[in-house]
Amino acid sequence: MSTEGLSAAQKKMADEGVAQTAIDVFSHYYGQLEDGVTGTIPEDTIDPYLDPPLLEDVSIDPAHAKQVFDQLAIINLNGGLGTSMGLDQAKSLLPVRDGKTFLDLIVEQVLAARRGTGSRLPLIFMNSFRTREDTLEVLAKYEDLPVSDLPLDFLQNKEPKLRVDDLTPVDWEADPTLEWCPPGHGDIYTALQTSGLLQQLLDAGFRYASVSNSDNLGTVPSPVIASWFAATGAPYAAELCRRTPADRKGGHLAVRKSDGRLILRDTAQTPEEEMDYFTDEHRHPFFHTNNLWFDLEQMAAVLEEQGGIMGLPLIRNEKTVDPADKASTPVYQIESAMGAAIEVFDGATAIVVGRDRFLPVKATSDLLLVRSDAYALDERSALVQQVESVPTVSLDPDSYKLIQDFEPRFPQGVPSLKEATSLDVQGHWTFGADVSVIGDAVLGDEGGEVPEGARVGTASTS
Repeated sequence: MSTEGLSAAQKKMADEGVAQTAIDVFSHYYGQLEDGVTGTIPEDTIDPYLDPPLLEDVSIDPAHAKQVFDQLAIINLNGGLGTSMGLDQAKSLLPVRDGKTFLDLIVEQVLAARRGTGSRLPLIFMNSFRTREDTLEVLAKYEDLPVSDLPLDFLQNKEPKLRVDDLTPVDWEADPTLEWCPPGHGDIYTALQTSGLLQQLLDAGFRYASVSNSDNLGTVPSPVIASWFAATGAPYAAELCRRTPADRKGGHLAVRKSDGRLILRDTAQTPEEEMDYFTDEHRHPFFHTNNLWFDLEQMAAVLEEQGGIMGLPLIRNEKTVDPADKASTPVYQIESAMGAAIEVFDGATAIVVGRDRFLPVKATSDLLLVRSDAYALDERSALVQQVESVPTVSLDPDSYKLIQDFEPRFPQGVPSLKEATSLDVQGHWTFGADVSVIGDAVLGDEGGEVPEGARVGTASTS
């Protein structure tokens, strides 16, 4: 192991006040990185996971569900900046509907669940050093959100980006904050422990946690899933959805041949020449939603036993130190995936849920969909699908990829999609008010304006 590179990284983390356990975890992965570990999972080492239980087959005892819900905490991953959409603050601060952001809707969903069940349901965000300040500023307006002395957030750890050429911490005088990165959402286990929050939750009588991403508005608190999970006695469970051709890039669970364990495989862990296997929705029929359930007592026991090092598979993420400057120094970011912990816990399991629990916004095309009349907000502040089949939306990346380009294209709001099958926008188009998409609509690369009240698509008469 390169003592120079590792020692420099360890000192940099210590000087920044990073917890020793987090430094130990980083050191564990540094050794793997230096040994050339790429974290790939070849197809011949796994079998497809074909028979998970289905939520639609679950029946629960309401009394048991209430008992479990009273011991449930909601944890939301909120460390992402949404840089791929041109954002420089927490992605969850984007307005979604009626002027409300992801954060607003998540809070309202939890408050509605509290009113409906009488359960405490603390909502706690895992922030990164880049998202914390803005997030807490928004949450401050919800005076009834805190539960006893539990915090509203805990901070994800940080680690130095490493130069690809010699694995030393990168220097970037133009903006020293870019020398750092979060260690992926697999850091949640270390951060829960090192922040003291895990023990704080246990001391306050919380046994279970439901975890999801802040850009997924489908994860309304569910007494049914909570009751199912507690009844299994499992330490850990993942929510899955049935794959469609649109989900080919989503990670999936598989059974490792060597020991029969369930494991998670993401795109970055698949050899490039085997992507055909990965994207085959018939071979691997379910995808991983990143909605997880933890038994906090069993998690604490595993962390204690392993000295805080979960040993999740390495994800070697190659970037440039300044993501906006592709000519800047190439770096590795050492990451791990939260969902990969399924292989660490004995007896971990999964369940197939409805598509309504997976409504992520990864691109502006997703944002257009959830802002449209294909969805509506119900009394729980949950997005409810208003059409039998959600239309597919494709937006020209040169014109719509970045939020600062996307918003001016819809000055009067997004078009109606209730009667749409697909919308393919290939050029620079600006939409007037009350536009409706009917059937399949293609707007060509010549660009232009879609006039107020226009009906575009296969059934268009305008």
